[in-house]
Amino acid sequence: MNSPVTPLFSDAMILRPVDGRPGEFDGNLNEHWTIGPKVHGGVMVALCAKAARAVYSEQSAEHDVIAQPVAVSANFLSAPDPGPVRLVTTLRKRGRRIGLVDVELIAGERACVHAVVTLGDPEHNAEPLLSANPVTALMSLEPPADVLPIGPGHPGAEINNLARGCDIRPVLVESVASDEAPVFMIWVRPKQGRVDELFALMCGDISLPVPYAVGRRGWAPTVQLTAYLRGLPAAGWLRVVCTTTQIGSHWFDEDHTVVDSTGRIVVQSRQLALVPDR
Repeated sequence: MNSPVTPLFSDAMILRPVDGRPGEFDGNLNEHWTIGPKVHGGVMVALCAKAARAVYSEQSAEHDVIAQPVAVSANFLSAPDPGPVRLVTTLRKRGRRIGLVDVELIAGERACVHAVVTLGDPEHNAEPLLSANPVTALMSLEPPADVLPIGPGHPGAEINNLARGCDIRPVLVESVASDEAPVFMIWVRPKQGRVDELFALMCGDISLPVPYAVGRRGWAPTVQLTAYLRGLPAAGWLRVVCTTTQIGSHWFDEDHTVVDSTGRIVVQSRQLALVPDR
């Protein structure tokens, strides 16, 4: 029996220009990049970022600008099923250091994500003036042997289809008291292919929803997510710490800090989402 083919994150990021429609691209987010039946929010954020970068670089080629998606502010309008998507971009600003592109991700006839992407040059390898890094003191460079990947027999395997293409090793957090902030820790890397800035942006939404820690384990739809690309990641494991400030009766916030194998912060994100009913 042939072993299943490992899905590649880079394949999910493929964009094809639409003939005769400048600034529009076709993509395909298949069932490997879903949580349950719906496409994963972080994958859509990464694809919107790539579309913005593509159109900005294309239209700014003569200016020799550096264009990385240093900030992505995404509003989730509807949750798409896996399949073809179209990305429609509008260039809003082309400056000497900063650009701005609107992106709409559409599935069928429905707009699913509206993102505003800021383009610029992220941090390089210079030592920061100040860094309150919450990750390196908590997490080893590689996952301990007893932290198992999401896969057959793992409690997250039933709904987390990203684990087909990603090695995801979470530390599951038991219920916490109402005055304690849960801390979820995740080691993650592609099973095949390299860690790049788009993969790191996707990991800004890689954790279980934080209401899991207080017994709410149903669907927790993200309403708005903002991610910052602070630097380009080095090869190796990404380490992610996810926490929250407040889980309300209806709304919760969730923060991710993503660190690369050198210990540098490469992505930060914050999202506002709805608390599951159960």
